[in-house]
Order: sequence, then C-alpha cells, then structure tokens
Amino acid sequence: MYYTQQKIKHKAPFLLVLVALSLLLAACGGSETTNSSAGKTGNGAPTRGARAANGQPLGNGPIVYVAMGASDAVGVGSTQPGSQGYVPLLAGHLPKGSHVVNLGISGIRLHEAMQKELPVALSVGPKLITIWLVANDFVGGVSYDSYMQDLDSLLKQLHGGTQAKIVMANLPDLTLLPALSHSSAAKKAQVSGEIQRWNTRIAALANQYGVTQVDLYSHKSQLTAHPEYVSGDGFHPSPAGYVQLANYFLTAINDQH
Repeated sequence: MYYTQQKIKHKAPFLLVLVALSLLLAACGGSETTNSSAGKTGNGAPTRGARAANGQPLGNGPIVYVAMGASDAVGVGSTQPGSQGYVPLLAGHLPKGSHVVNLGISGIRLHEAMQKELPVALSVGPKLITIWLVANDFVGGVSYDSYMQDLDSLLKQLHGGTQAKIVMANLPDLTLLPALSHSSAAKKAQVSGEIQRWNTRIAALANQYGVTQVDLYSHKSQLTAHPEYVSGDGFHPSPAGYVQLANYFLTAINDQH
C-alpha cells in the first residue's frame, strides 16, 4: 500500500526556490492506492531488487518504508508523480505487500520536517527510511550551524527510535542546473565550495549514526549535470532523472557495508 502526506502543490514553492537560488549566488560569499509497479525495469524503475545491509532481501515479508523529503519525494518535475517519482520507483522493489509512507512535502525544510515528518517516521515501525532534506535549507539561507544541529538531532532520534536501515542523500552540484546557467564562474565556484562544506559534515553525521549515504555530488554530479535528468523547470529531476535517483538510492540500500 502507498500512502502520501500531501497532494502536489508545488508551483509557489518552486518559484521561491528559484528566487532563493538567485539570492544565494548573488550573496555567496493523505490518499491510498495499491502499488502495482513491482518488477518494472528500463525507463519505468530501478534495475535491482532492494536488499538490507546484510545483503539479504529487506525482511522475509512485507516491510514499512518511510520516505522523508520535500518536492523531490513528492515527484515534482515528473509528469506522473505517483508512479515516476523515486519513492514509488523504490517501492516497486520492496517485498510484496509492503507499506510505503511517503512523507514528502513540497518546499519543506529540515526544521519543519522534524515537527511534521519525524513523529510519523518514529511511530510506524519502519524497516527502511530514505531521507533527502537539504536542498531547500541550502538555497533558502538556513545557516550551516542550524542545519547541522537539526540533522544531528534527526539522525540521533531515528537511530535510537527505529530498527530501520537509514539511507540519506546529500547535495548535488546545484550550480550545474540549467536554472543557474547564467551565473558567473566565480559565483558558481563559491557556491560549489559551500556545497562541499555542507556535504563533508553531512557525511560525518551519517557515519556517526550508521546511516548509508547517497553521494549525489560524486561522479561529476550526474543528476544535475546530465540534461536528460533535469525537468523542464530547470531544477527538479525529470522522469529519467528520478529513475537515476532511485537507482542511486537502491545501490545504497543494497550496500553491505
């Protein structure tokens, strides 16, 4: 079963993100449906089944999968978010009968998600949790210290309050997005350096709490650098981008280390 926390309301949040990105560059200095996508490959879904940290399938039967995130968890940028987003694509590789709780809310930042998403995640007994809650904070001007304090608290509570495998994505290179193509090389370099600073601390916290990381910045930030992976809005993933993103998450879920 597939549960979502929000209907898609993304136009206003997206405009705010674009404004925030521009300011950053200038200043840098629920419904219920049955999941029917299992077993799809190619353009429709990732290529491998989900496995737990020990390399075995995620449980011997149905599990609860919780997705914590913002507009990308909702599937903004795809033409059919309910099936083309990375969360439903991952859901198609879970054991039959699993429950998916997609807590994604467009435009949300981490601090707010700790009030609106974290309590649900702690209450439903998840076996798998994915997290991608950083881009809105970064482009929205949340301070490094405030974000990292919240992230530390989030991961501490999830680590101590669940038995889940936790998989978390960091920041890709946002300066490669078409929406930022007119920024100067110097400004892009400054933003890129700050992204790497955030990602270094995110990686350290992931290690501290045994969280598996999806490193979107590595490998030349394919998710933002590859034109076919970016939707027409110049910011969110396209359907092909969501397939790639789901594959990144799936590889991390299958990580045996």
